[in-house]
Amino acid sequence: MSTFLAPAHWPRLRTHAAELAPGITLSAVVAVAAMALGAHYGAPVMLFALLLGMALNFLSTEGKAGPGIQFTARTLLRLGVALLGLRITVAQVAALGWSPVLMVLVSVAATIAVGMVLARLMGFRLFFGLLTGGAVAICGASAALALSAAMPAHPLKERATLFTVIGVSTLSTLAMVLYPMLTHALDMPPVMAGFFIGGTIHDVAQVVGAGYSLSHEAGDAATLVKLMRVAMLLPVIALAAVLARRYEREQGGDAPAGPRPPLLPWFAVAFAVLVLVNSSGWLPAALVQAGQGTSQFLLVASMAAIGMKTQLREIVTVGWKPVALMVLETAFLAALFWGLLQLS
Repeated sequence: MSTFLAPAHWPRLRTHAAELAPGITLSAVVAVAAMALGAHYGAPVMLFALLLGMALNFLSTEGKAGPGIQFTARTLLRLGVALLGLRITVAQVAALGWSPVLMVLVSVAATIAVGMVLARLMGFRLFFGLLTGGAVAICGASAALALSAAMPAHPLKERATLFTVIGVSTLSTLAMVLYPMLTHALDMPPVMAGFFIGGTIHDVAQVVGAGYSLSHEAGDAATLVKLMRVAMLLPVIALAAVLARRYEREQGGDAPAGPRPPLLPWFAVAFAVLVLVNSSGWLPAALVQAGQGTSQFLLVASMAAIGMKTQLREIVTVGWKPVALMVLETAFLAALFWGLLQLS
């Protein structure tokens, strides 16, 4: 590392930075626009970033923005996932008690398993079931991006990721509107309603909106349960990494394929380390908030960059089966979590 940063390498670094700057700047501008639109209309920011990016997809192949767009969609995405660790502390998870923790563990594992089984039955690759099931079970678009980053390279991976982001954002918005009415219809007490909201709605922002629309008590419960689901991101990334290693080994046969990748990607390790550091209380609150904001911005920018790399016609040709898969996963999660609440 010290050799790489030696003065002799500085011209190369400046040249590389100059190559990346146009694409990174463009992705950042689109991210700012998406966040402004999301705040104004109360709609999913990730969806705005994706749609705006797709409208500018010609820039990934024309002009000088291509390398920076690729860098944002890959490297900055992983950095944003790592910084998600600043949103969770061990104390927050412990405050839930054992009952909600067990419900979250069962519901996340079961939803991902069902997603993988249904994906195979519908003729999709196992990884697509893990991607959609993980997005539904954990934290929506952020989980989709994190899991996609840990999966092996495939010509259809980015297309599958984009579809998953669109699907989970749409379903999460619908759930934010419908689930509070459902809790009223089922006459759930505030805390139980909060557990249901936090355990079933996909994206964090929609959980907060739906929970606090019921009551402050329900909002607090929903947020804590949702944070527990976000904490499940690490073991699921580990699962994706293990499956990716197995897949790449099977594809490569017995021939040596160079150094083996680590069991956990670097951003998953950084995620875990930041959870522990954040739990220690050593970090100033302002720094934690800055890290959380940076994570959100990087994920939005990377979503915009992924959109810029994709053609709209690739999305509209996916057919009805992927839509049915995500709807079934969402319905299964809601039904399962409601059943677990009845047993608790």
